[in-house]
Amino acid sequence: MIGFQTLFYKEVLRFWKVATQTIAAPILTAMLYLLVFGHTLKDHVEVYPGVQYTAFLIPGLVMMSVLQNAFANTSSSLTQSKMTGNLVFVLLPPLSHWELFGGYVLASVVRGVAVGSGVFVITAWFANLSFVAPWWIVIFAVLGAALLGTMGLIAGIWADKFDQLAAFQNFLIMPATFLAGVFYSIRSLPPFWQAVSHLNPFFYMIDGFRYGFFGQSDINPLISLAVISVSLALLATLAVQMLKHGYKLRH
Repeated sequence: MIGFQTLFYKEVLRFWKVATQTIAAPILTAMLYLLVFGHTLKDHVEVYPGVQYTAFLIPGLVMMSVLQNAFANTSSSLTQSKMTGNLVFVLLPPLSHWELFGGYVLASVVRGVAVGSGVFVITAWFANLSFVAPWWIVIFAVLGAALLGTMGLIAGIWADKFDQLAAFQNFLIMPATFLAGVFYSIRSLPPFWQAVSHLNPFFYMIDGFRYGFFGQSDINPLISLAVISVSLALLATLAVQMLKHGYKLRH
């Protein structure tokens, strides 16, 4: 376990050393979203009965920050290591593919939850939030961060340069996040787009996370939990196989 612990510590220290960029900047971005959308729509939109729009928006922003930063941690770490040539120092020690997977993904969960917690602490002052089912909040935050950390691991292994990684993030992660109900309920969409939204796994993460605050959601949280768990299992299997065979790492 020493190798796993060392890799995990190295990955946490990597983003903590530049906390202004990796933690403070995403918190500021979420704050700006809240100020713009919350101020503009708080008196005009009520998504759930008895829930102000600002209160509805905050969990979405928190979860969006968790997901995006969990993805960024693993993807940027691997891509940077490949481009600078220091990935060899991670591959040389006798670490199993499961230890590599666990070290990278667990560090991404730490970063995602840290940023999400920061966003929540800063934005919670702007609305009265309830905690109907706090365990659902924790479960969806951790599973969501793990899922995006795994996606980031896959993207980091696949990408040979930052341009490819940026394309992965800009054309997949960002659209999937913004169209997952962060700023709106999918109930407000036409039936066709509601059906399309149900194909987006990010929707289940954000909707289930929001259920923990209000006890209201667009879909049963047990269904959301099942979708996320299956998605995580499939992506984790793919990532572990890529690490096991050294895809784009040893060749």
